[in-house]
Amino acid sequence: QVQLVESGGGLVQPGGSLRLSCAASGFTFSTYGMSWYRQAPGKERELVAAITSDGGTTNYPDSVKGRFTISRDNAKNTVYLQMNSLKPEDTAVYYCNAQAETMQAMSHNYWGQGTQVTVSS
Repeated sequence: QVQLVESGGGLVQPGGSLRLSCAASGFTFSTYGMSWYRQAPGKERELVAAITSDGGTTNYPDSVKGRFTISRDNAKNTVYLQMNSLKPEDTAVYYCNAQAETMQAMSHNYWGQGTQVTVSS
């Protein structure tokens, strides 16, 4: 029933831009914090962006700060990741994550299937 479906990945040149989307269904999207993670071959999965359920607060690691922007549209049950000034080091599978923020459902956590982003000339 719960689904997180990522889209928008692909091949882009260094310095280029890409916009990822994650369409959510099967849960109350507006009560969940959303985030994007990425994982490169042989590397640990790492957080690249997070946003609170109301969109009021965002968080980024230093590696992407100033280049990536997370946003959400609760009316469309969709979260986005705008990626600018892309570098080869950004190459990875990008995953969408949903985390319940209500105390009653704090253990609820969901993952999408991932979308490949390749930055190469």
